[in-house]
Amino acid sequence: MAESVVTNEHSEGEATRRDFIHIAAGAAAVGAGVMVAWPLVNSMNPAADTLALSTVEFDTSKVAEGMQIVITWQGKPVFVRNRTAAELQRVIADNDASDLKEPQTDQERTKEGHEPMLVVIGSCTHLGCIPTFGSGDFGGWFCPCHGSHYDASGRIRKGPAPKNLVVPEYEFTAGSTIRIG
Repeated sequence: MAESVVTNEHSEGEATRRDFIHIAAGAAAVGAGVMVAWPLVNSMNPAADTLALSTVEFDTSKVAEGMQIVITWQGKPVFVRNRTAAELQRVIADNDASDLKEPQTDQERTKEGHEPMLVVIGSCTHLGCIPTFGSGDFGGWFCPCHGSHYDASGRIRKGPAPKNLVVPEYEFTAGSTIRIG
């Protein structure tokens, strides 16, 4: 009788059926992992209502000289102030004042060609209170919570607040319309 001998003769570089099964199982595991992780990662994206609040447009022609309007952007008050010539002279003269905690010129805080219009987030940088205009020592805002005084450019001049009122990202889109955000 002749014996039949089965030998497994293949070189080391040659792929076997077992190698293919391992690669296919690994690819399936990676695909399943992506399918499980996708909803978790996607849930970290902002909701549609949040994205809708990411920008706001406002027509500044409604703000008369010397007047301030408060609008809401991302749940925060934003002061849009049309400053008078006297206020502009005062803040430009104070650009190099030695008592500025956070030195910034008025030109750095406004858009070129629209210097009378100031846009700042209306939240005190100390503890988040809302400052009132006209009652400070420097012709700007005063925070009644802890006594911070800001000038008409929103720069901190006196009190516990560590920084100037924040100027949000904004641009003039068409004439007197601004887009904040």
